[in-house]
Amino acid sequence: MPTDAHQAAPAPLDAVRRGEVLADVAALRDSFEAGTTRPLEARLAQLDALARGLRAERPRLLKALEQDLGKSRTESLLTELGVVGQEIAHLRRNLRSWLRPRSFGPGMLLAPASGQIRREPLGTTLIISPWNYPVNLALAPLIGAIAGGNTALLKPSEVAPATSAALAHLVRAHLDPAWVRVVEGAVPETTLLLEQRFDLIFYTGNGAVGRIVARAAAEHLTPTVLELGGKSPVFVDEGTDLAATARRIVWGKFTNAGQTCVAPDHLMAAPATIDRLVPHLRQATTALYGRDPRRSRDYGRMVNERHFDRVLALIDDDKTVLGGTAGADRETRYLPPTIMTGVDWNDPVMGEEIFGPVLPLLAVAGPDEAIARIRAGEKPLTAYVFSPRPEIEERFAEETSSGSLALGHTLAHLGSQTMPFGGVGGSGTGAYHGRASLEAFTHAKPVVRKPLRPDTLRLVTPPYTTWKRGLLGRLFR
Repeated sequence: MPTDAHQAAPAPLDAVRRGEVLADVAALRDSFEAGTTRPLEARLAQLDALARGLRAERPRLLKALEQDLGKSRTESLLTELGVVGQEIAHLRRNLRSWLRPRSFGPGMLLAPASGQIRREPLGTTLIISPWNYPVNLALAPLIGAIAGGNTALLKPSEVAPATSAALAHLVRAHLDPAWVRVVEGAVPETTLLLEQRFDLIFYTGNGAVGRIVARAAAEHLTPTVLELGGKSPVFVDEGTDLAATARRIVWGKFTNAGQTCVAPDHLMAAPATIDRLVPHLRQATTALYGRDPRRSRDYGRMVNERHFDRVLALIDDDKTVLGGTAGADRETRYLPPTIMTGVDWNDPVMGEEIFGPVLPLLAVAGPDEAIARIRAGEKPLTAYVFSPRPEIEERFAEETSSGSLALGHTLAHLGSQTMPFGGVGGSGTGAYHGRASLEAFTHAKPVVRKPLRPDTLRLVTPPYTTWKRGLLGRLFR
């Protein structure tokens, strides 16, 4: 995700506002220390309350998403509210069994002994969410925090102000303030929050701010989950069904006007494959959004003028085979679906994560060069491969590193509750969704029990007599 307003120099908060924010943090910490969030039934009750709130506030949330990002009702239900509802149901259905202590054998040196792994809450957590999927990427981590038995302070993105207000209303109207509180605002509020001690910080956004979050967390040795982004590549192999491939790429790229952390950032293929693919990409775009996507109810808008200007500047009309700057409208924040060919690796569009509806096509000699290009850059959040050859798919799985690898599709895997989702290297650390969310928001605590009799530990404590040395030598040879 590109850098946003969080990087601006923060202005100080006035004393009243500062006191409000600090009071919220203190109240959540006091609530956790009182044991409010530990009982399983209490966690399930809060998940139920969140599910009811999501249903009750659906009209308000849908309106806010349309206002902030031009999202259609269907897209919002599919990519925002729907996946959040499924996440709640999945966690609620499995939480009891996932929290059950898991037995393990401590090993011969401790025998006789028994051990258990218990999942314990971390404490008071901070969730800083982004603007591009402002409901999904705020509430999905919150579900994990609640399921894990934590208190949580949610900081929505001010870049999507209508949705931030709608989320604040949802939390305040439907969730217990002893569990969850919301702090709205911009850089000053975020800066103040990062100065406080939390037991986990979960941040979704761009790498520049991710580094700021990581540095702030280091002051308190606070663990972090950083869900970042990057230039997620697509490789299209020769012999692939280009019509089907084009439709899946177009959907993954232009959903939410390209403002998706796992959107295909750029496409690599052999020159002949690119020549054959371009007409299919054009046809797929028309099939999904009509001849004039501006009139499509299913095509979104850039979140604000600043991001509109940033992406517009990346378009080279001399290389455009679809869309381009001529159809753009700054007043309505409309950028048409745009495809560029003949792009060089040094072109401006390849200098940053695009995060908008622009798809550059880059010629490569074949899978060898595509793999080398991926390995030469930052590890992406996702990589995509369309190939009819299983051996080529396996090469990308074995020879490249990315947060995830999607074969034969784009974007859809992000909504899976059974797959850990997260980045690696520059695209992030940690993972969530489903069981991985519970693991992210809890500590796996080993509990080892050993009886006092027989006192077998005397074998490994001084004095180390001849027979002890002989026994230990045999054990550790």
